[in-house]
Amino acid sequence: MAAPVVWFVGAGPGDPDLITMKGNELLVTADLLIYAGSLVNPALVERSGAKEKLDSWGMSIEEMVPIMVDAARAGKKVVRLHSGDPALYGSMVEQIAELEKHGVEVNIVPGVSSLFAASAALKTQYTLKGVSETLIVTRPAGETLERDDISRLSELGASMVFFLGTERLEEIVGKLRCPPDTPAAVVHHASWPDQRIVTGQVRDIVQKVKEAGISKTALIIVGGVVDPAGRYQRSVLYS
Repeated sequence: MAAPVVWFVGAGPGDPDLITMKGNELLVTADLLIYAGSLVNPALVERSGAKEKLDSWGMSIEEMVPIMVDAARAGKKVVRLHSGDPALYGSMVEQIAELEKHGVEVNIVPGVSSLFAASAALKTQYTLKGVSETLIVTRPAGETLERDDISRLSELGASMVFFLGTERLEEIVGKLRCPPDTPAAVVHHASWPDQRIVTGQVRDIVQKVKEAGISKTALIIVGGVVDPAGRYQRSVLYS
């Protein structure tokens, strides 16, 4: 007899059409859907054919796991829908560890991360010849992180994307050791209908974002790739 299974699916960055075909098929045919609250577009939740749909906002792992285990053991198709890609700041590994303790297997369907939706919104690329060959994905210290490496990492000249940092934008900028004229951007709700983009430089991005009234659910991008005009070299690949 096959082991019970739970599917972890990346919902994509917000636009409901940016979920993968495989993820969408699982979503539509699910019996139980546990989704990541307001981080998942409601259109995806509505699209699901699951008879039972649970918002995981405020739920602990100890509350979610027994529900998933019972449903999987009953032969139901269980889909745990994470925002973006579950490999980034999704607390996926902790859930998997608990599920495996109960003999439940896990399959993962990756999703389009919001960091890629942000680069699409900015019409740029994170790795660009002559500007940056490296992408750093990180977050600032806060309630759930004692310390961060922002200062040291910002000295490397790489493209940087900050998750979970909009409310701490001023703190992040204060830790940066790159030149004050380094391009910077904040993309709110990348790929959602209410997407907003604020661009500037390290020296003025905090004030611009305050004026725009953006205080949450945004990505912070720092580096020359935000404003690549006149900075990059033509790729050898297409020369």
